[in-house]
Amino acid sequence: MNRLKQFFISTIIGGLLVILPVALFLFIMSWVFGIIRAAIAPLTKVLLARSALPDIVADGIVVVALILLCFVVGMVLRTRLGKWVYSLLEKKVMKKAPGYSIIKETVAQFIGNKKSPFSSSALVQIFGNDTMVSAFVTDEHSDGSYTVFVPTGPNPTSGNIYHLPARLVHKIDAPADEMMRSIISCGAGSSALVKRLE
Repeated sequence: MNRLKQFFISTIIGGLLVILPVALFLFIMSWVFGIIRAAIAPLTKVLLARSALPDIVADGIVVVALILLCFVVGMVLRTRLGKWVYSLLEKKVMKKAPGYSIIKETVAQFIGNKKSPFSSSALVQIFGNDTMVSAFVTDEHSDGSYTVFVPTGPNPTSGNIYHLPARLVHKIDAPADEMMRSIISCGAGSSALVKRLE
C-alpha cells in the first residue's frame, strides 16, 4: 500500500514538472500578447474600420507594419543625413522632454545595445566584515569602486543599492540566471557560487 502511495505521488509530481512550466510559459506568452494587442489597439481599430479583416489578421498586419517602420527608420539613420537630422532633433527637442533620457537608456538595455547591468555577478561584503551577500555589479567607477544591487530573496525585484570599494566586491564567474535562481530559492544552491571564490 505504501509503495502504491509513493508511486502515485511521484507520478503526480512528475506530471506537474512537465505541465506546470508549459502552462506558465503559455500564460506569460498570453499576457505579453495581451500587452502588445492593447498597445497597438488604436492602429488596429483604424484598420478594422476600413476593412472586413478578422481581429487577429489586423493585429498581425499592424505588427508587421511597425516592424517595417522600424526597419525604414533604421535604414535612414545609417545615412549621414539621417544621423545628422536625428542628432539635431534629439539635442534640440527630445532631450528637453522630461524622462526621455531614462526611457532611451532603458530601451537600449533591453534590446542589447548596452551591457546589461545584471550581467556581472558578485559576492560583496556590505558590512566590511566576513559576511558576504549575493549581488549584481551595476556600475564601475573611475576610482575602481563599484555600485552593486543586492536583491532580496525570494523576490529579486526589490533590494538595496550599495557603493563599495573594490576590495569588498568579489566578482564571480556565474551567469545572472544562476545567481537569480539562488536568490529566488532563498540561497539554495549557493554552494556552487561560493566555490567560485576559491
